[in-house]
Amino acid sequence: MTDTLIVGGGTAGCVLAARLSEDPNHTVRLLEAGPLWTTPDAIPAALRDATRLPLAADASWLWHYPVRLTDRGGTTNIVRGKVFGGSSAVNGSYFVRATGADFAAWAAAVESSRCWSSDAVLPAYRRSENDRDFGAQPWHGQSGPIPVRRTANPAPVSAEFAAACAVEGFPAVADMNAPDGTGDGVGLVPCNTEAGRRVSTAACYLLPVAARPNLAVHGSVSVVRILFRGTDAVGVEVLRDGRVETFSADRIVLSAGAIESAAILQRSGIGPAEHLRALDIPIVHPAPVGGWCTDHPEIGLEYRLSVPECAAVPLEYVLTIDDIEIRPYTVPFTPGQWRLGVALMRPESAGVLRLRSADPAVPPAIEYRYLAAEHDRTRLRAAVATATEIIRKMGATACTDPMPGPPHAADDWLHANLATSQHLSGTCRMGPANDDRAVVDELCRVHGVDGLSVVDLSVVPVPLSRGPQATTVMIAENVAGFPVR
Repeated sequence: MTDTLIVGGGTAGCVLAARLSEDPNHTVRLLEAGPLWTTPDAIPAALRDATRLPLAADASWLWHYPVRLTDRGGTTNIVRGKVFGGSSAVNGSYFVRATGADFAAWAAAVESSRCWSSDAVLPAYRRSENDRDFGAQPWHGQSGPIPVRRTANPAPVSAEFAAACAVEGFPAVADMNAPDGTGDGVGLVPCNTEAGRRVSTAACYLLPVAARPNLAVHGSVSVVRILFRGTDAVGVEVLRDGRVETFSADRIVLSAGAIESAAILQRSGIGPAEHLRALDIPIVHPAPVGGWCTDHPEIGLEYRLSVPECAAVPLEYVLTIDDIEIRPYTVPFTPGQWRLGVALMRPESAGVLRLRSADPAVPPAIEYRYLAAEHDRTRLRAAVATATEIIRKMGATACTDPMPGPPHAADDWLHANLATSQHLSGTCRMGPANDDRAVVDELCRVHGVDGLSVVDLSVVPVPLSRGPQATTVMIAENVAGFPVR
């Protein structure tokens, strides 16, 4: 019998498997839907290259999901990593911590500062990193698995952006992961890279310990549902090589990401009762799974600038202005053009995730419901105006049609140019048992059942002011130190 069975070998799952299996008397089994490569050098070159985003439409290492961004329009598609390391294996290597204000809101949401205040999570952040620039500082780590560094030689487009921000009067932020480095200003992005390689949690946490006798790792295994005896989670049903199999364990942990963890819970009978009945899914415990989620709406402003393209991480600098992040991408999304991303980091609008079918091959319905709140539209209008001025200060030529002046016309423009940062979180929201939006408690245990936890970005109960990768790693590091039951 396995002590802990982890569903999902993504960003969080690799961390959790490595940490829990440090105890030789604790057996761990890790299941991942994507392929397993047994050494870092066996990982495909496209996944190792930190200067490119390996997001081709036909890439075998991606999940694809249709999403509806607003109540006005049709659908677009988002992707997630379907591979050991999850999205840490395919993303832009941005490794910035959430802010003190985020953790104050998080602690308030769970009605406790015991586990999720800034002070409580700092040791987990430090355990994860080997910061090559500021590791000697007390708020950083020097012995963690993840190398963290800022570029020493920014690409020309990045340098032009930073210079324009200085002209506009924005201060320089030396360390975006410092306790006092989370205010307004322009700063170099901490990245989880090594010699031009993207360092996923699979490469630095899982593979070095995969041979432990108490750790079993399985790739190409798709989890259909959790198995229960009454309200006790006792195992999982999976598909492997076209066959149905089961794995049993004392404790089941979902670390399949904000989309798949929520979908697995709903397929297993934990979710909105009326919705599950409509899909003929037997109810184990009614819960608000997928009833609230959040992401960062993003507007892309295209421009031309006569600077050479060079190999660089996709994002070397960001400008933060309260709840806005402005991003000068180094990777052209349109040939001959650069892009400035304008993202709202603490939106008030929230979305929902629901199953379309009990069939695991059918992706869930995801509605972001962006721009529903007037606050969000107001903040994005102001942010686009600031970004437009920065493009002008860079001496660049704008390619995106300008945003109109009247608010109603500007809102139409926002809808027409809207995209997403692909940072979905909160589908299995954390909170106390009396919170009608909460799915897990502050220890990440699912309310109403035993032996089942969720440990990934889906538990975060508030919008995060920074991209989520570093915080996802922190969540797994933090939970690894919690009581097993």
